[in-house]
Amino acid sequence: MRVDDPAAASAQGMASRSELCLIAVERTRMPMVVTDPRQADNPIILANKAFLELTGYAPAEVLGRNCRFLQGVETCREAVSEIRRAVAHALEAEVELLNYRKDGSTFLNQLHLSPICDDQGELLYFFASQKDVTELRRVEKLEEAERRLLMEVDHRTLNALSVVTGIVRLTRSGDARGYAEAVQRRVNALVRAHTLLAHHGWRAAPLDDLIRVEVELYGGLPVTLHGPPVEIAAPHVQPLALVLHELISNAVLHGALSSSIGRVSVDWDAAGEKVTLHWDEAGGPPPPRERPPGFGSTIMKGTLRRQLSGGFRRTWDPKGLHAELQFPAVGREGAAPTI
Repeated sequence: MRVDDPAAASAQGMASRSELCLIAVERTRMPMVVTDPRQADNPIILANKAFLELTGYAPAEVLGRNCRFLQGVETCREAVSEIRRAVAHALEAEVELLNYRKDGSTFLNQLHLSPICDDQGELLYFFASQKDVTELRRVEKLEEAERRLLMEVDHRTLNALSVVTGIVRLTRSGDARGYAEAVQRRVNALVRAHTLLAHHGWRAAPLDDLIRVEVELYGGLPVTLHGPPVEIAAPHVQPLALVLHELISNAVLHGALSSSIGRVSVDWDAAGEKVTLHWDEAGGPPPPRERPPGFGSTIMKGTLRRQLSGGFRRTWDPKGLHAELQFPAVGREGAAPTI
């Protein structure tokens, strides 16, 4: 059809473009709505099929309403305020916010809002596209959690290897068999600590459980425990288990627990993030007048200072060995993060 009137041709062209835009909006797979800010409360005047499928609403339940009906109790108020500012000042905006479907289920909506103006710059409509990024963000969170887990596993592996290196370096024996057995006993203490950590979800382990694991290895020993609940950070559990193993095995082989009337008392207290543990032996064989530091003592001192940034002191009196240990609880640098 020929059109001689330029104004009519222009009007026809604009109408054709409008129709094409409407068809494109309706048929695209991207959920979209158009709102009219010239009407009260900026209502939706067009919603495509993809938007209706995403939200679960029928056209009659959407048209004429402000988009806020998609919001709910858990929708971020800051995101809503950002949308309001964009509408008030006719600005583009991209916001992620939690929206609600008709059935009450939620989805994370990546909303893109654009003002549409005429040739004179007068605001006519707002165009809004929605993208359900719920699954995308879930996968991203899983990937981040996996990355953090791998970093933590790497950190704990290096920490355990450092302890094992110390065991191998500091263990001494007059023969190869004795050396191998001593190393094996100490590595087994790390294995028991590893098992305890796994039982507690790799976050932290109670101090009393850590002591009991070592005490129970020797059966019904006369060892009493007393102290407040204290959690040991995951990276510190294995080094501390090695120190406790040295104390208990030395008491069994040479100290109070080598006697039928011997006993050990273990008590501790926590001040802030530091734990002070007292180890008191009584009823065992009398200590020698001069007792040079043994290799177990060297391991305890080295582990407490290097691995735990703590301290170790010991004295002998006629009653038996007294040792004082200081080490961090959960909260000190090196505590394990949440996955």
